[in-house]
Amino acid sequence: MDTQLKVGDTDEDTLVALLTAHLPPGDSTLVGPGDDAAVVATSDGRFVVTTDVLVEGQHFRRQWSSGADVGVRAGVQNLADVAAMGARPTALVVAVTLPGDLPLEFVTGLADGLAQVCRPLGVGVVGGDLSAGPVVTVAVTAHGDLEGRGPVLRSGARAGDAVAHAGVAGWSAAGLALLTADLAGHDRELVAAYLRPSSPLAAGPAAARGSATSMLDVSDGLVRDARRIATASGVCLELDDPADVFADDLARLAPAATRLSTTATTWVLGGGEDHGLLATFPPGPLPDGFRKVGRVVTGSGVTVAGAPPPPSTAGWDHFSR
Repeated sequence: MDTQLKVGDTDEDTLVALLTAHLPPGDSTLVGPGDDAAVVATSDGRFVVTTDVLVEGQHFRRQWSSGADVGVRAGVQNLADVAAMGARPTALVVAVTLPGDLPLEFVTGLADGLAQVCRPLGVGVVGGDLSAGPVVTVAVTAHGDLEGRGPVLRSGARAGDAVAHAGVAGWSAAGLALLTADLAGHDRELVAAYLRPSSPLAAGPAAARGSATSMLDVSDGLVRDARRIATASGVCLELDDPADVFADDLARLAPAATRLSTTATTWVLGGGEDHGLLATFPPGPLPDGFRKVGRVVTGSGVTVAGAPPPPSTAGWDHFSR
């Protein structure tokens, strides 16, 4: 007989207390959970705010992902958006819906996963909401401090800039492909890159200090997100041959690609959810963590090794699947 405690066995106040006990207060938190709203300090009059949602069945499956896995993903994808604006993440607000038959272990794991991402950065989980629902959803709103700097937008790339990337490319897509093919045991490191992505969060503020002219979080695929910078800036992003600039990623992904009868290049150029950072910089040295992967020229769109990107690198679109 199943004696595991479920969400439906408890009440809202108990769930809130359970979650709060596992979540970090944060270095910038003046008033945390317990009141109608939180108060978070900022160093100037501006702050960055963004939100993302994870929906069970659309973004994760419970047969693959533990509560901690979902917590890590929810934290990373939002903190990466803050970092991509050149800001230092400061606080998260989290709203969840929970089915009544969901084990409490999943809920505490979710909080622990968020804490794993937030605590080392001094980021507080300062409040939120919860409700009953047919599937697990996790909506996170993240805040960041510009620390007196201007935000780094997508619209600032100019001809002559270098295109640079920080983080891994294609690993999360490879992990998802392995899970889908029931081959998780073939490469657990790549599977972990999908379940618990790791973003180079410190590279965002470093890029802003290093005069980045544009930047974004690569969440939907390198080519797709490069096109967003190109469109916003009214320029063309020429990406170099992946065999040269992403050689390490391609070598790491090659065994999994061979097993799944695909190409590692497809994952590198079209795979999302690695949450690396794509940025443009004026000529000169790049900040630590960034590698040059192309250049900005006059024109429009994106090219790869001098040619249009292949259709297989179109990236992720929530409404075309």
